[in-house]
Amino acid sequence: MRIQGLGVIDEASIELHRGLTVVTGETGAGKTMVVTGLHLLSGGRGEASRVRTGAERAVVEGRFHTPAGSPAAEVAANAGADPDEDGSLIVVRTVNTDGRSRAHLGGRSVPVGVLSEISEQLIAVHGQNDQLRLTRPAEQRGVLDRFAGEAVAEPLGRYRELREQWVSVSTELIERTEKSREMAREADLLKHGLAEIEAVDPKPGEDEELHAEARRLADVDQLREASQGAQYSLSGPPEVEAEAVGAMALVAEARRRLLATEDPKLRELEPRLAEASVLLTDVATELVGYIESLDADPARLEQVLARQAELKQLTRKYAADVDGVLEWARVSQERLAGLDTSEEALAELARRRDELAGQLAEVALEVSAERAAAAEDLGKAVTEELGGLAMAHATVEVAVLPRIAEADDSVALLVKGERLHAGRDGVDDVELRLIAHPGAPALPVNKGASGGELSRVMLALEVVLSHADPVPTLVFDEVDAGVGGRAAVEVGRRLARLARSHQVIVVTHLPQVAAYADRHLVVNKVAEGGLTSSGVRVLDESERVVELARMLAGLDFTYTGRAHAEELLDAARTDKKADEPVRKTRKKAVKR
Repeated sequence: MRIQGLGVIDEASIELHRGLTVVTGETGAGKTMVVTGLHLLSGGRGEASRVRTGAERAVVEGRFHTPAGSPAAEVAANAGADPDEDGSLIVVRTVNTDGRSRAHLGGRSVPVGVLSEISEQLIAVHGQNDQLRLTRPAEQRGVLDRFAGEAVAEPLGRYRELREQWVSVSTELIERTEKSREMAREADLLKHGLAEIEAVDPKPGEDEELHAEARRLADVDQLREASQGAQYSLSGPPEVEAEAVGAMALVAEARRRLLATEDPKLRELEPRLAEASVLLTDVATELVGYIESLDADPARLEQVLARQAELKQLTRKYAADVDGVLEWARVSQERLAGLDTSEEALAELARRRDELAGQLAEVALEVSAERAAAAEDLGKAVTEELGGLAMAHATVEVAVLPRIAEADDSVALLVKGERLHAGRDGVDDVELRLIAHPGAPALPVNKGASGGELSRVMLALEVVLSHADPVPTLVFDEVDAGVGGRAAVEVGRRLARLARSHQVIVVTHLPQVAAYADRHLVVNKVAEGGLTSSGVRVLDESERVVELARMLAGLDFTYTGRAHAEELLDAARTDKKADEPVRKTRKKAVKR
């Protein structure tokens, strides 16, 4: 990842490790700008306030590795992005000082929303705000459903389809019942209009045909005079004026004269006159037929005018022309079918509603049962993880509770004799509860957990969910706030284990966590000429000791702090090495 002009960072290039990357630095040095850069690459909101003072724009560029055929690769292909030879995608996000933002993916300009679609498949950012979200019932239900996987996803999908039908039928029944008078009045008007149209029985385009026929019948004398004159001009006048010659005879005479010559150029013109002669003959023949069809028929003219008057009555009321009238009738017929307020129609709707409600209740119970089974497993797994995070005596329970419907709930569903709120995600509320120690009451995590404990609960959840989570990159922004001592060491150990299956990026202030890094980045702040700037660099082993000593003692160099830092690094290396056989065994199992 490359950052330019973002916050206090003037320019920095960052290469993240495939395992655990840790970012540290002094308070205010700009550590969180690394996470902000990832947010921007993930389609997050671009704010002008993030642009560095004196810079025209902030630019973040990153390279995502997307396996061929993965959902992220499909999103990129649909956006027209061109991957590099190794299959990776270059993502660029620019934010100007006026707040305008641009996004590029694989060399193509794309909407910011495309970056969001890709990032959903590639990266998950967890900050301190996520701890607050974890206290919400909807988030807790989402965590449980992620853990349960297809066992809940499949019946939940069926539940949502049935619920949509049930809500639609219930809404229609209520509307028909409550608005029966209005609907009956509207139905009467539609029936009257449809009956009037049916009595006239107009045909598509009939008004245009009648208009043309009426014009012919009314102007028959003028039309006969014009057509006969044209016909005489082509074929010649009647016998009484035999001395006059028509165009066809003149063309025939011209052909005869050309053929009588020996000049090739003149003879070449004759075929063209032959074509003209054929065309004139065809037109003359059609004129004769037209003249014969021109009969003065006052009775027919009267019929046409009367029919036009009937159609005009309809076009004045319902549409501008006959085709519009027929379309009005079609739409009104459909609308009339939906206005049936008869007892039979209402009874059928009520029957269908009750049938769907019964089916929906059955599927809702199936979803609840699967959630309850998964909740027990999730509680045990998280409790086991907390044991390694210096909360050995704590227990996490995941309760699946029926969500009782309010008195005026519009989507109340009767499930096993209880009126429950049938939301889009089922009829359950999910609550994470923490038992801090044996004998303590089970309290919701937002009430029974301190900030540090909440951080560890969230980390434990992430570790438990990691094997079911397809997102390959996890980012933690100071989620270890409020944690210290032995618990901090355990947090580092868990993050290192999580990094076996995921790319993990951690912004932390804890040396115990930083000691477990596969790659340690530090953000340095420098003040020059009244302007503060920060850079990011990779630490080697000796520099890591210095940085950890600073984090431990708050001083650039102390012998005690350095010794403690070296001890932390040695302990972390020993832990990671001890885990290596387990890691290799898991890799072999995956290959098999």
